[in-house]
Amino acid sequence: MKKFDHFKSNLNVLALADQEDLTNEFIIGGIIDKFFIQFELGWKVLKELLSYEGQGISASGSPKMILKTAFTIYDFIDENVWLEMLRARNDMTHIYDALAARRLVDAVLQRYIPEFQKMKEGIESFYKDEIDNM
Repeated sequence: MKKFDHFKSNLNVLALADQEDLTNEFIIGGIIDKFFIQFELGWKVLKELLSYEGQGISASGSPKMILKTAFTIYDFIDENVWLEMLRARNDMTHIYDALAARRLVDAVLQRYIPEFQKMKEGIESFYKDEIDNM
């Protein structure tokens, strides 16, 4: 699945964020941008997986509905963390505040990257024999 390949590739880069200069505003902005991309790839991967599973919501579901449905099927999805990511993405898209940006980066490093990694591992385990054929 091409989207899952992109998800994994972007995650490999995002996972290096803690090694960067977190006092640099450009680095902070770059981490936030990578997080936005990772989140988009994440919910779209889930949308494709729900389609594969025959879930009708995948045809027209919003990110929130996709996440809520995925939570009912997959035990590797933490609904609260994903909905928190959705809110963070929506809030930061329209407002730039240095303190809010720093809080978001802290959340990305502490909660969101581990959640993305948990999703990656969960998908690879759940679909181990099928993922390359999707």
